[in-house]
Amino acid sequence: MMNTRPFNAYLDRLNEVTVLLPKHYYDGQSAFFYIESGHDVKKMTIVAKQEFEMMVKYVCRISETPDFGSGHIILDERLMRTDLQIGSVIRTEEFDQLFYYDGELGAMYSPEETNFRVWAPTATEAFVKFKERSDSPLRYITMKRGPRGTFEAILPEQAEGYYYQYQVRINNIWHEAVDPYAKMVSVHSEWARIVNENHMHVPQNKLPPFSSPLDAVIYEASIRDLSVQPESGIKQRGKYLGLTEEGTQSPDGQPTGLDYVASLGVTHVEFLPFFDFFGVSDVDASANYNWGYNPLYFNVPEGSFSTNATNLYARAVELKRMIEALHKKELRVIMDVVYNHVFIRETSSFERLVPGYYFRQGPDGMPSNGSGCGNDFASERKMARKFIFDSLEYWLTAYNIDGFRFDLMGLIDVETMQEAVKRIRAKKPDAIILGEGWDLNTSLPAERKATIQNEQQLPGTAFFNDRFRDSIKGSTFQLFEPGFAFGNSQLMDHAFAAYTANVGCAGIDRLFHSPAQSVNYVECHDNYTLWDKLEACFPGDTSQNKRKHRLATAFVLLSQGIPFLHAGQEFCRTKHGVENSYTSSDIINQIDWRRRGEYIDQVDYVKGLIKLRKSHGAWRMRTEEEICHHIVRWPSNVDTLSIWLRDVAIYGEWHDILLSFNTGASISSFILPEGDPWDQIVSSSIVGTTPIAKGLVTGYVDGFSCAVFVR
Repeated sequence: MMNTRPFNAYLDRLNEVTVLLPKHYYDGQSAFFYIESGHDVKKMTIVAKQEFEMMVKYVCRISETPDFGSGHIILDERLMRTDLQIGSVIRTEEFDQLFYYDGELGAMYSPEETNFRVWAPTATEAFVKFKERSDSPLRYITMKRGPRGTFEAILPEQAEGYYYQYQVRINNIWHEAVDPYAKMVSVHSEWARIVNENHMHVPQNKLPPFSSPLDAVIYEASIRDLSVQPESGIKQRGKYLGLTEEGTQSPDGQPTGLDYVASLGVTHVEFLPFFDFFGVSDVDASANYNWGYNPLYFNVPEGSFSTNATNLYARAVELKRMIEALHKKELRVIMDVVYNHVFIRETSSFERLVPGYYFRQGPDGMPSNGSGCGNDFASERKMARKFIFDSLEYWLTAYNIDGFRFDLMGLIDVETMQEAVKRIRAKKPDAIILGEGWDLNTSLPAERKATIQNEQQLPGTAFFNDRFRDSIKGSTFQLFEPGFAFGNSQLMDHAFAAYTANVGCAGIDRLFHSPAQSVNYVECHDNYTLWDKLEACFPGDTSQNKRKHRLATAFVLLSQGIPFLHAGQEFCRTKHGVENSYTSSDIINQIDWRRRGEYIDQVDYVKGLIKLRKSHGAWRMRTEEEICHHIVRWPSNVDTLSIWLRDVAIYGEWHDILLSFNTGASISSFILPEGDPWDQIVSSSIVGTTPIAKGLVTGYVDGFSCAVFVR
């Protein structure tokens, strides 16, 4: 190993070496350079030379690509020697083509032997370091170089439960790494563990096909938040198993947990991350809180949600039991996945196994940081893309997941997302795929980002509609800027466009070409809850704020597109004014089941809206053409937005539906469309399919509320 290098040399392309001679070393001058590979020494051709203040840079051409499995020496004209280090060659397309490996990676177990395979193309040596138990002595197996940059080894014994890591030598430095393909890790994620997947088996429930994402009502929740409050009546509080318990009740005798969520009528529960993440102790979860956007091992369930993270199989079996408990209630599970960054790049397995490959660099050579977490995963590189595909497939098949929510999806390249959608739907045709399509500052050309701006390239993907959110709720980033539902009638045109899923029918710039691409929401785990924003804008006005909250939620549930609710939104969830609660305590983040009882009228209203949405296909039109044909704006007064769904008998029992959203404090009245008289089915306090008033020619809408008329 060369501890002191007189100068540095890097392989920057398959046939190109960059040599950097310091100015203090013979003034940085050399007339020629050689490359020595074993006993073979060849002269390189200098094709460029550039002087800098502290060094001279030489670009040299070589006739043959160096063998990546061996060490190489670079010599200058004085025959001074330095080792050839792996440079930016790893970020070239030629490198990707040469070393793309399409086979299985990780620890492949059988009772007789375990096969290890890791992708480390720039390593010259590799070992498996392992031990039978946590306190056993260490043992080592030498890995042999396999095809396309892999290293392989066989352990010919029964190795179930063994702890293991990889050791690789790159640029004459040894690195230790936990297997990124690990399916289980030790407590606190220090070692990968070998698993027998037969011992992780839980019977899967097959649900009937789901017809369209537009029939979904998504409910976003944290596993911990749903069950951690003592008043939840749940025994395994904050755990996977807490959401398998049935018959749990709050002190007022109302259902909690699994039973409660099932009673709402939602179709999908989108859980915040439950892969292995940093920030919460595996053995004392109460000591810390974290949402889970600090990825460690993407194919391993988070240990803090388990009743026993030290047990080899507990976390996997308990998670699978939770998922199947939801399936038994006909609730589908969407997994929040964070393939856009890792917790710490420098210590991640990806960086240790193939330094510089898995993460983007900016033009300045520094790590790209569109994620705001210090690194952006380079999804556009073939083996990074393969990891994402392999991981998605594993969760789909092993854990029976029903869909994926891609965190900061705009950092992922379009081609990866297109292929991911194709592969997911091949396994599960009715899977729901949604993501955050924000345009973030990563070193990827704008046209290659999976952003809302590129929605036409991603017809099978839904996007969080921030234009909907900001039109109805108000600015996310300016607390005191109110939205349409808060009484800001100046946003009425934008609200109408939002109602149509921003497909371009409302005379405002389109956002999407299909309603199935619009995820409509006014609240999620990020930023202020709807209630906290209302309380900040209108402090102490509880009665009116409840009405405005109801109005905003009604707009979500009765608009075209895919409705999305944040857990507890139906009873005016508060985080006590905390905008970003990702590391706040359980007191801030927990679902407050006592509050559900206090706001039970709100809960019943939301249940009614969900039932109403399901009752008629006019709330769930499939195409832009249908929306533009059937939906017209009906004249009302300055505070009221009325929307006529006309000639919609093909979708359900009513021929016409008219929704009216009043953002003023006073009762609004207007003439209903002529023809047959109308019946009212929704008011400020009642929602259903049975008329509460009949034979109407004039519509009345209470202040800060929604009304629905049908005929």
